[in-house]
Amino acid sequence: MRLETLGCRLNEAELEAWSREFERRGFHVVGAGEPAALVVVNTCAVTQEAVRKSRQILRRAHRADPSARLLVSGCLAALESEALARESGVDLVVTNGDKDRLVGIALEALSIPAMPELAIDEAASLFARGRQRAFLKVQDGCRYQCTFCITTQARGEERSRPIRELVETVGRLAGQGLREIVLTGVHLGGYGSDLGTDLAALIRRLLDETDIRRIRLGSLEPWDLPEGFWHLFEDGRLMPHLHLPLQSGSDEVLRRMARRCKTDAFARLVGEGRAAVPDLNLTTDIIVGFPGETRDDWRRTLDLVRAMRFGHIHVFSFSPRAGTLAAGMPNRVDAETRKRRCQELQALAEELRRDLLQEQIGRRASVLFEGPPVLPPDTGRTGYTPNYLPVRLAPGLPIASNQLVEVHLTGVDPDGSTLIAELLDDLDGQESSSRCASTRPSPAAIWSRGF
Repeated sequence: MRLETLGCRLNEAELEAWSREFERRGFHVVGAGEPAALVVVNTCAVTQEAVRKSRQILRRAHRADPSARLLVSGCLAALESEALARESGVDLVVTNGDKDRLVGIALEALSIPAMPELAIDEAASLFARGRQRAFLKVQDGCRYQCTFCITTQARGEERSRPIRELVETVGRLAGQGLREIVLTGVHLGGYGSDLGTDLAALIRRLLDETDIRRIRLGSLEPWDLPEGFWHLFEDGRLMPHLHLPLQSGSDEVLRRMARRCKTDAFARLVGEGRAAVPDLNLTTDIIVGFPGETRDDWRRTLDLVRAMRFGHIHVFSFSPRAGTLAAGMPNRVDAETRKRRCQELQALAEELRRDLLQEQIGRRASVLFEGPPVLPPDTGRTGYTPNYLPVRLAPGLPIASNQLVEVHLTGVDPDGSTLIAELLDDLDGQESSSRCASTRPSPAAIWSRGF
């Protein structure tokens, strides 16, 4: 069987969960482009372009494997289930409300027999596909109504997975050799609101009760960090990278977006985070050309972005999404202005990125090296620092995938996107698990456990 997706990390997390469940039932998951008897597509509907691409994936999958059974899920399936069911080749549509039971529904509805005697462990399947981290969905749905967002309609009310279930899943993956997980959700900061708990409690339990070596967090709304959040980073296994969506640097635009964090509060939050976690890398989302965005609004956005020193920015040109309040707002920003502003922001983002990478030169860092088990001879192994900066080693060095190694960061590659590193001579083949040693060395006792 083959699984395909586009869109957010939550879609990736769901796809990985289905993959693990199918494999526990004895199915073999193949890579992109390989023939399969069953194809599962997790669609996206966050923009009209995402809708177009989702339908394109479905049609391409049917053309490539006309005899394969085709199952569709995801946000587009939730919003347009009847239309998708009429698409050529589609055998089954599973909406978001049922996607946690997708594997069982598929086996029953499509009369596919399970073969548990052929099952392999979950982490081994990830490694075989060149993946060294698992995306773990901890909650779904969102209580908020940002005016540009269709996700609330597609995902519904907030629902959190029990802590005990998540601890068991992470413990099992760690026992199989997985070293890094990424916690994801539509509204990750709202985890536990329906269970009488919160995200901080979940993270503490994962740190206390599992041997996972690295925990990363998906996108977090800046108004929803739980009490005591920054203290969690005192355990070096919680990686110092956060994605906090800003969306605009203008309070007036944020008001029209129905965002719940003004710019001064965002700046204070960033200051608190960097004071508590000195090596913290912050990344963000910006929507360019939201209806009514003036020249002054845009100048404020550029000024705030520069002041926040983001390590990476996802730049989105506003496009109206049918069904959202923003789609009907007046004072649209013309396409040429949106294009020019996107280019300005991209240039600033690249400048900030280069500055951040240059600051890392001369430091030590623990890097989890990734990719397939065997590389072509002229390809260097790549991985990520704890604060989620890409690192490349020279070709030919004897580093396996899924290995945590201490390196010396020596430079930045010519295109300014990736750090260059060399192995430290004092490792004697042993793994290390500290953060960047020049900023926050972690006690060895923290790393009793293995993005």
